Amino acid sequence: MEYQHLQIRRDGLVEYLTLNRPQVRNAFNEQVIAELTHWAEATARHGPARVAVLGGAGSVFCAGADLTWMAKMAASTHDENVRDAAAMARMYAALDRLPVPLVARVRGAALGGGAGLLAVADIVVAAEDAVFGFTEVKVGILPAVIAPYVLAKIGASAARELFLTGMRFDAARAQAAGLVHAVTGAAHLDARVADYAGELLSAAPEAIATAKELLRRIAGRPPREVADLTSETIAARRVSAEGQEGLRAFLEKRKATWRITP
Repeated sequence: MEYQHLQIRRDGLVEYLTLNRPQVRNAFNEQVIAELTHWAEATARHGPARVAVLGGAGSVFCAGADLTWMAKMAASTHDENVRDAAAMARMYAALDRLPVPLVARVRGAALGGGAGLLAVADIVVAAEDAVFGFTEVKVGILPAVIAPYVLAKIGASAARELFLTGMRFDAARAQAAGLVHAVTGAAHLDARVADYAGELLSAAPEAIATAKELLRRIAGRPPREVADLTSETIAARRVSAEGQEGLRAFLEKRKATWRITP
């Protein structure tokens, strides 16, 4: 698929993905949704990158849905609107299920569905002057498709306040709520992202993918329901090639060498 609104850049084992519609604050339309979905599903199948970094071109991360595009949907049938929403749901699901870590790099505003992208990112690094908001109710809609991911990230209490008021909030509040993991000055944003990328690259890639999958499967379930799953998972990792290499490296006081799938 040829991307029109996404810029892709590889730097070693890190892939940088940039939303590239700065003239509309990197807002979603059907093409952006299709491109993000294609990228995520292709990366899940055969992408050689070990870390993905998502950012926005210009001064804004993502302003959510393109309201001009949304307004056109008012003339569509109910079934057409359902299909359109389902396409967006597929995009978030594909990003959430990435086997590689997804790091969000946030400058400017992350609003509506743009804030939803942060809920499916594994790590979010934000500039201290960034602005956030689940602002959909301000224009008469609601954050429905992103709701499961946001609830998992910040919990029901914060989601009630932020969904129902549509209020904008700063990076400190976003970090306190759990939507953001690190806040830094804009000049140090790339360095902080690089720090996280370095930490992720030092870890075993299959172990990271397994940990991501395990977290999805056990979230919200009591320990007794997942005891067999967690026991089976760690038992398998102990005897895996990665697990054995990691243990040998630790005992031999050297850096582990992880196999990179081509």
